[in-house]
Amino acid sequence: MSVSSRRRRRHGGGTRRTQEERRSRTQARLLEATMECLVDLGWSGTSTTEVARRAGVSRGAQQHHYPTKMVLVAAALEHLLEAQRLAYETAFAVLPKERRNVTGALDLLWEVFRGRPAKALMELAVAARTDEELRPLCADLNERILQTIAETFEKLFPANTLPPDFTDTMLRGLFAMFVGLSIQNALDDDFRGHQAAVLRQVKDIAQLIVPEPGGPTPANAPAPADAHAPEAASGTAPDADGDDAHRPAAHAAGAS
Repeated sequence: MSVSSRRRRRHGGGTRRTQEERRSRTQARLLEATMECLVDLGWSGTSTTEVARRAGVSRGAQQHHYPTKMVLVAAALEHLLEAQRLAYETAFAVLPKERRNVTGALDLLWEVFRGRPAKALMELAVAARTDEELRPLCADLNERILQTIAETFEKLFPANTLPPDFTDTMLRGLFAMFVGLSIQNALDDDFRGHQAAVLRQVKDIAQLIVPEPGGPTPANAPAPADAHAPEAASGTAPDADGDDAHRPAAHAAGAS
């Protein structure tokens, strides 16, 4: 291969990388601008023209990457979900060791729910109730957020021994509560401190049922569904026919 051919190949590779980098940057700006529009203007006020203006790109460039509003919003939704997950895990990882527990995790989750990306997702979920075109896109939005929360919970607290069905119900209840609290927070910024009071109690309860990372399982945690009560609790050893529960009463009858 000649020197000039090798140079052309190297230069061609560099051009492709530069084009891909420009493409990625443009897409990221468009997706961030979409989030900002949803938060500031709502679903009805969000348009591809306004998104392009906020992103600082031409209408032609916007249409090249995302031809329609629905295509743009679908890409923004995926971007928001993944960005929130990564931001949450990163924020938890850099917490001081003494805060890397369930209370620290709940504090961070509350920050996520009050953030602009979460507000954009909530705007989509609410708008989908009356928008037939948007509804299919958001039909499983809550389930996807719940799945992300559940996966993150397992990563942060791998030693937990909570029954899967209990964990699922617990996280669903937590999600529903945080959605409601975040809507109220968007209206009054917790002017009277009611949301903070609820969160304090939730954290107190969570400390009783979720183990500390690397720590023992709390005594009040629900037992796994297939767990059996300790045999020693009755003060008798099981016999072959499993009738040990009746043996103390039988001995008492014989003694009388």
